[in-house]
Amino acid sequence: MRLEAESKEWGHVVGWGENPEQQLGDLTDLFDATEEQDWQERALCAQTDPEAFFPEKGGSTREAKRICLGCEVKDECLEYALAHDERFGIWGGLSERERRKLKKRA
Repeated sequence: MRLEAESKEWGHVVGWGENPEQQLGDLTDLFDATEEQDWQERALCAQTDPEAFFPEKGGSTREAKRICLGCEVKDECLEYALAHDERFGIWGGLSERERRKLKKRA
């Protein structure tokens, strides 16, 4: 009985579990999280004051959008915001309102 339990445990460690599709999904999620972390680390906003990207209602978005213009990961940022339905802040150079309009057109 103990050998069977240990082999099941090892199956999960090396990816041979009872539900391989779920485990593959878990690995995909891990890969996606790593990719996400990579572009976020390269983002210019990670090196600046985050308050510029989350202005008070009616506040200026000009500074955040200016920073986004020169950012190499602007497209990845916008894709992330659209995929995760980010409702606040400047993402990929667009405000919440601009992202909503973009989604409606798509």
